[in-house]
Amino acid sequence: MKRTKVKSLLNEKATGQEICVKGWVRTRRGSKHVSFIALNDGSTINNIQVVAEGDHFEEGLIKRITTGSAISVIGILVESKGGGQNVEVLAAAIEILGDADADEYPLQPKKHSLEFLREKAHLRFRTNTFSAVFRIRHALTFAVHKFFNDKGFSNIHTPIITGVDAEGAGEMFQVINFDLENIPTQNGKIDYTQDFFGSKTNLTVSGQLEAELGALALGQVYTFGPTFRSENSNTSRHLSEFWMIEPEVAFADLEENMDLAEEFLKYCIQYCITNCVDDLKFLDDRLSNEEKNLKKEARSDMGLLERLQFVIENDFERLTYREAIDILRNSKPNKKKKFNYIIEGFGSDLQSEHERYLVERKFKKPVIITDYPKGIKAFYMKQNEDGETVRAMDILFPLIGEIVGGSQREEKLEKLSERMEAMDVCKEELWWYLETRKFGTCTHSGFGLGFERLIMFVTGMKNIRDVIPFPRTPQNAQF
Repeated sequence: MKRTKVKSLLNEKATGQEICVKGWVRTRRGSKHVSFIALNDGSTINNIQVVAEGDHFEEGLIKRITTGSAISVIGILVESKGGGQNVEVLAAAIEILGDADADEYPLQPKKHSLEFLREKAHLRFRTNTFSAVFRIRHALTFAVHKFFNDKGFSNIHTPIITGVDAEGAGEMFQVINFDLENIPTQNGKIDYTQDFFGSKTNLTVSGQLEAELGALALGQVYTFGPTFRSENSNTSRHLSEFWMIEPEVAFADLEENMDLAEEFLKYCIQYCITNCVDDLKFLDDRLSNEEKNLKKEARSDMGLLERLQFVIENDFERLTYREAIDILRNSKPNKKKKFNYIIEGFGSDLQSEHERYLVERKFKKPVIITDYPKGIKAFYMKQNEDGETVRAMDILFPLIGEIVGGSQREEKLEKLSERMEAMDVCKEELWWYLETRKFGTCTHSGFGLGFERLIMFVTGMKNIRDVIPFPRTPQNAQF
């Protein structure tokens, strides 16, 4: 028989029709007379109950139905006699598709720590928490493409291997094809002309510069791909390999850029609220139960679903960097030196603690900060007339801090060239980027969204390693 997914069966009425369902056993309980099997196939966080009457099945078969085993069931869909579900399957035939030795299978029906499950990343998809997280990750992926497609954007695939350091940070993974035991040199330095690409290359930190080229012909484009940072960071907010979404729009200034980013974030969150009801409800309950063990002051002001709805329903607060600095400088945590990084005045780089103060305590909603000092921002950002600041914008979210960073791009060749010289950015390597400012340049803007940080916010997960299937971090490249 053709298999029917659990999600579909749970939406059916108990018509008495014969069905076939396949999945993995969550639990089996009962007696020698009857067994109740909770079966899940990944289509939903909810299980369907299979009732196997002992008279119809050999004892040896029933004993093989253990947590984690894969089975196929043919039976009748009937009205459930117990609570918690409308229908259940009265089994007529059960086939063991794959055994799971109860003495060895690590995911027994008990609470496992997230740290333990990271060590079992090949199996953690099977838990309720991670099946919910990764279904939501898929939904957000689809929402990203749908949003930009519906607005007439073109998706472009920018290089993963590049000779460009878009951010100027220098924290890039190098790509070489040399025999490491015999690396060619010239005048005491590595001779990259003999390498595969004929020059020094790295894994990309951003597709932005290439996306700009597309926007200056196609009008509006976006990238959605993997990016890499070799920063030796082990925080709960950093990965060495992560995914970035980077739209670029020709003829758009900073105001239009902020409007697009706010609309985009709200769209993605609303898409999940509409299409991931069961998974979000589970994660909302999970977060609530987790925070019961915390001190009152450490608990979230809102539940997960409440927080998502709040973001959608409220306009983001917009203020300049100067205004943000004034607020922070005069705040109680700063005056009482409770911040780890004390705000002295203009030019201070905002840390996560400052961002979260503005979002969670001052405004109690997402915040967009604009017009940062040029000294703490990238070379490509549009310079303001004051000579001190650039047309940058960062969007700050509750619990996350910065979730989006963007700017209006500097379109004037002379100013861009001067800025690159001042920041020691190699103009020879970026000759093609400079050349776009010679041929039909125009106002244009864009932003970058760290995809995993968005997933963290939507799911309520507190460690970025728990929202990507196989996290890449310092000293860890397993699976």
